[in-house]
Amino acid sequence: MSNAGDELELKARVDDPAALETAIVAAGAEQVFRGEMIDRRYDRNGKLEKRDEVLRLRVYRPDAGPEFGVLGWKGPATVRKGYKHREEHESQLAQTKAARQILENLGYEVVLRIDRKIAEYRLGAATIRIEWYPAMDVLVEIEGEPQAIENAVRATGLSRDRFLPEPLPHFVAAYEQRTGRTARLAQ
Repeated sequence: MSNAGDELELKARVDDPAALETAIVAAGAEQVFRGEMIDRRYDRNGKLEKRDEVLRLRVYRPDAGPEFGVLGWKGPATVRKGYKHREEHESQLAQTKAARQILENLGYEVVLRIDRKIAEYRLGAATIRIEWYPAMDVLVEIEGEPQAIENAVRATGLSRDRFLPEPLPHFVAAYEQRTGRTARLAQ
């Protein structure tokens, strides 16, 4: 699960996650992960935020199997041909507690916590991740190259106009405006 290069993605709100999973599996998607995905974003005196960069330690806790982590850095976000784009570099870790301690020893502090249950699938060259948050809409995120993303969008059965190149805060605000309730992204 190491990655280096560009990330292109779209997100959409999902009203019926079970129907979505049924549709993508029928289209040939293979499940690659199911369980918890715990994100901690780090910064030091707001320096990364000022540059629109993200330093993240992501811990995967599968329903079956050992926990593992991914340390990642993302560059500034842009929209490229209708897709959210960021430079991204990631490395898989076996010892997440040690990575957390290293970040803290270097002076980084947790600035954002995101806890969710996910189901992640591969469909061709696209990754489809369904995300259940503690108190917010279920989202689907699709990553890959444009053609792979479009193929995966069609496989979901959702209309194309639901898929947006927007970051998570956009979906948080939409949820809160629509429901009048405060979204909760962490336990």
